[in-house]
Amino acid sequence: MSTSRRTLLGAALGGAAAATAKGLPGVAHAASWQQKWAPSASGDGLGAFETIEDDRAGSHTSSRPHIFATGNNWRFNMHTADRDTSTDRQRQEVTGLRNGSGGNYLKWTSGQTWRITYSMYIPSSLKATTTFTHIMQMKQPGSGGSPIVVQSLRRVNGAQTIELKLFESDTLVGRTSLDPLHDKWTDVDFQIKIGNGSAGSVRWILKSGSTTVVEASKTGVDTFLADRVRPKWGIYRSLGDTSGSLQDCYLPLTNLRGYQLV
Repeated sequence: MSTSRRTLLGAALGGAAAATAKGLPGVAHAASWQQKWAPSASGDGLGAFETIEDDRAGSHTSSRPHIFATGNNWRFNMHTADRDTSTDRQRQEVTGLRNGSGGNYLKWTSGQTWRITYSMYIPSSLKATTTFTHIMQMKQPGSGGSPIVVQSLRRVNGAQTIELKLFESDTLVGRTSLDPLHDKWTDVDFQIKIGNGSAGSVRWILKSGSTTVVEASKTGVDTFLADRVRPKWGIYRSLGDTSGSLQDCYLPLTNLRGYQLV
């Protein structure tokens, strides 16, 4: 996020200059993205994530696992028979960024700026719907909390689109046609400055090959509820679709990377 980077850079340079002026050792360091998370599907498997939500209602145990690593990809399978604990929806998702075992996962807190990059393959069987179909969320951990940011497949005037929204305020960050992205790999670059009230910002970029299909951002927005922010990936969709778009589908992800602006 250019605004956040300029702000942090100015603070870093200003702090170093102030230290030098007081006779203290000071070296100006520009803010930069530092890689904090680089899991391998083949090596880390589902251990790359903080939690796994695979058929948590036990609705379709014969098809477990719905979430698994295969080769260099993480794959999420969704069947029309699958049900979440709230039976009007379906959920196969992973959460968080784990490095190693136990409680060694990254915690995104207020005032921090994070960036996630990865590639996703959206098959033509994973369609946009008239209700919600989220394939990435930013949430506060814990049950019952609303999403903060959602990347969704949504029908708009009958057309299939992929969009990014700030959930509580229903603020659209960006949207583009889904049809050209079906049955191919799409690169995602998502950035979030975590802040309460108007202190937050987000940036969202999708690339198909060498073509940038959407690049959008919002500043001065609320991206913090309480405690911390945790990313989620997978398929989370409502059964209330009226377009006939719900069918067995899947979603592979690869090359997941996490960076912090420091």
